[in-house]
Amino acid sequence: MKSDILRKIIGGILLVSLISLVCNQSFQEYIHIPKSITLFEGQSMEINNSEAIPVTANVADEDSVVALSQEKGKLSLQGKVSGKEEMMLELAGFPIKKVDVNVLKDFKVIPGGQSIGVKLNTVGVLVVGHHQVNTEEAKQSPGEKAGIKVGDMIVEINGQKIEKMADVAPFVQKAGEENKPLDITIKREKEEFKTKLMPLKEKGDNAFKLGLYIRDSAAGIGTMTFYHPDSMKYGALGHVISDMDTKKPIIVDDGEVLRSTVTSIEKGSNGNPGEKLARFSEDKEVIGDIKTNSPFGIFGELNKEIKNGIMDKPMPITLSDQVKEGPAQILTVVDNDQVKLFDIEVVSSVPQKYPATKGLVIKVTDKELLSKTGGIVQGMSGSPIIQDGKVIGAVTHVFVNDPTSGYGVHIEWMLNEAGIDIYEKGQKAS
Repeated sequence: MKSDILRKIIGGILLVSLISLVCNQSFQEYIHIPKSITLFEGQSMEINNSEAIPVTANVADEDSVVALSQEKGKLSLQGKVSGKEEMMLELAGFPIKKVDVNVLKDFKVIPGGQSIGVKLNTVGVLVVGHHQVNTEEAKQSPGEKAGIKVGDMIVEINGQKIEKMADVAPFVQKAGEENKPLDITIKREKEEFKTKLMPLKEKGDNAFKLGLYIRDSAAGIGTMTFYHPDSMKYGALGHVISDMDTKKPIIVDDGEVLRSTVTSIEKGSNGNPGEKLARFSEDKEVIGDIKTNSPFGIFGELNKEIKNGIMDKPMPITLSDQVKEGPAQILTVVDNDQVKLFDIEVVSSVPQKYPATKGLVIKVTDKELLSKTGGIVQGMSGSPIIQDGKVIGAVTHVFVNDPTSGYGVHIEWMLNEAGIDIYEKGQKAS
């Protein structure tokens, strides 16, 4: 009888202890230790800071890619050399969790912040509207009749490649004079198709018309995000450049990045995003090319080193799952060509396993920047975000109803889009 009571008491004590352990904040921190950890050579990471739950760690290989340290129950690791490792966490000598550790090669970029001018040349010519040709009989648009839509790209006429607007006119005039329709190749998003178009003569004019408004280039301003000093590859803007008329992404044939100077600021307010007003530098110095226009920004290679005057040394980056909520800074220009550092807050960060835009929500807290711009304005896109001495991403969009806040993109995905492989497979030293 007494033994039964004793067993019940012991059982009750164990149950209460187990419930207390599970509810303990330190235990909660432990069970959220991820199953896989990625860090760079030389980077340190604390994975358990609980003195109440003294977790230890072991690795199978003495020549490990990581160095483990433990002091007063706090467990941390540091990347030694690039490679992969399995780490076993133990509690009171019992294995409780296996963690895959991936150490990447040491990697650094030089942050930007400079105001840049952007000139894009399209693949073919872009259709931005329909034009009604006033003929002797009636008003009509040959282009619209041929099934050509706003946003389409004319890439060939009669089998000849079209690169600029000047290439189009000779074909149109000849076809009209010979009364023969044009064979036109159209690129619409990812598809190509052919159509026939018969140019029409404008009433009282000898010129023949397509009935289309076309454009072969675009220009704008933005902010440089980073460049990689070894390859000279860069990333800027943090979002795609779309045509102002069609609202569709511009398919780039080539382009140029130039220095630009901010001339004034239109301050943002609720419902009315502000804007940096800028012009290309007087010498129109080309500092790089443009190879890609994607949802993550524009990318290419610089032809020379550029400096922001504040942070001109290579700086490590932070992966998307390691960005923390809290204080951060941005590098950007609000006057002339002077790059300055301004305070912001990372409101939230979404750890992303795959490339995606809008991974960060940020809020401007810097009084000087708020006074000058009202927060985030157009032209600030691409401004690098710095946290704890590392580049974590870039400013991309402003909230229309709250210009003090906006979105950012993780630097990890901009590097990926620039063709820089930070995950280059490492091998453990033998």
